[in-house]
Amino acid sequence: MSKSKSKVLVLNASYEPLNICNWRRAVILIFKGKAEQVEHNGKIIYPDFHVPTVIRLRKYIKIPYKEIPLTRRNLMYRDHYKCQYCSVKTNDLTIDHVIPRSRGGSDSWENVVACCQKCNVKKGDRTPKEANMHILRTPKIPFGHLYFEATRLATSSFPDWQKYIIGLSA
Repeated sequence: MSKSKSKVLVLNASYEPLNICNWRRAVILIFKGKAEQVEHNGKIIYPDFHVPTVIRLRKYIKIPYKEIPLTRRNLMYRDHYKCQYCSVKTNDLTIDHVIPRSRGGSDSWENVVACCQKCNVKKGDRTPKEANMHILRTPKIPFGHLYFEATRLATSSFPDWQKYIIGLSA
C-alpha cells in the first residue's frame, strides 16, 4: 500500500478531526476497542475487515488549541497560491498588508494576504478601499492544527475525508 494511501483520519468522539495516523495504528485502536471504523477504502486485510480511512475514538479527548504559525508558506497555502485581489494563480506572489504597516497594520493572519506584484504595486501604501480594490476572501486565521495536512489530503487523495473537515477550511 502506498504511503499516502495508508493515512487514516482520526476523529474525536464528537466527529471533530483530531489527528492523522497510519492504517496499522488505526487497526490496533479498533481491535483494542478504543475506536470504531467510520470509512474504509474497500481493501480487505482480514476476513470481513476493511482498511480504514476514517476512524472515530469512542471516548472524547480534550486537546488544547494549537496555533498555526504565520509563515510565508502557510499564508500562500491558506490563499491557495492566488492573488487575493485579481485571483491570478502563480508561485511568484508577494505578501500584502491589507492595512499597511505604515498606518499601524500588524503582521497577523487577519491583515496579510497573498498578492501578485502588479496588484501590490497598484495598491501601494493604501487600504484596498482607497485603491478601489476588493479582496476576494476576507483573511482569517486557519482553524486547528490539522488545517493544512487534512485539507490537502482530503482534496488530493482522500475525498471521503471532506465531510469531516469542511469546518476546517471554511
